[in-house]
Amino acid sequence: MAKRKYGYGWLIKWIVAAILLVVGIIMAIEFEVVYTITGIVIAMYSLFRVYPLLKTLNKEVLRTINLIEIIIGVVLGGVMIYAGIEGLKSGDADTWRKLFRWFLAFFFYFRGLVFFVSTTFFDEKTEIPKFIFHIIALSLGAVLIMWDTFEAETLGFLFLFVSVSSAVYLGFDGYGGYSKYRKYSKSLNSKKEKEAEVKYEKDLPKDDSQKEKDLPEQPKEEKEKQEETYIS
Repeated sequence: MAKRKYGYGWLIKWIVAAILLVVGIIMAIEFEVVYTITGIVIAMYSLFRVYPLLKTLNKEVLRTINLIEIIIGVVLGGVMIYAGIEGLKSGDADTWRKLFRWFLAFFFYFRGLVFFVSTTFFDEKTEIPKFIFHIIALSLGAVLIMWDTFEAETLGFLFLFVSVSSAVYLGFDGYGGYSKYRKYSKSLNSKKEKEAEVKYEKDLPKDDSQKEKDLPEQPKEEKEKQEETYIS
């Protein structure tokens, strides 16, 4: 089967970019949504790691530690989703706002702690980007613990910045894909026009000289006899 010379990935990227922009703007305006979206992200991040992580870890103790972290992540995500949907509407809204900061701090700090325990005490191999990310996660957890005035609105503006940055990247990437798609469409149309021209030329009525050229060539003997006939 011939490989396609174009795709519609650019369209998907533009749709995702638009969704990211809308979500980022909503989270910056309606801070209650921050709780729900954050909970969904943490829960999905934890659940999507289950099979590939536990399948590739070589030591049972590492599987156990990471499984505990995943379960805690899913629980924290579920609690945040509940806080965004129901908790903030109750009389304990202030309590949920304070708990949100502690939940985030625990999630980031515990993620960094599990990573460094795995690499330091159980010889789990890693890469430089992962090392830097988990340094940031550990530091972010410590900062959130000490940041008494942290509010969900702050995270909402952070989400907005990330959403806009991601949307711009996806938009430019999709623009490149769309340009390739249009070039392919142009070449396809040009090819069809050339084929139509060739077909039109073939269908044109031929003059006498062209008809003689298209006639099968006579054998040499018959041609000589015909010439002799004219001489006599």
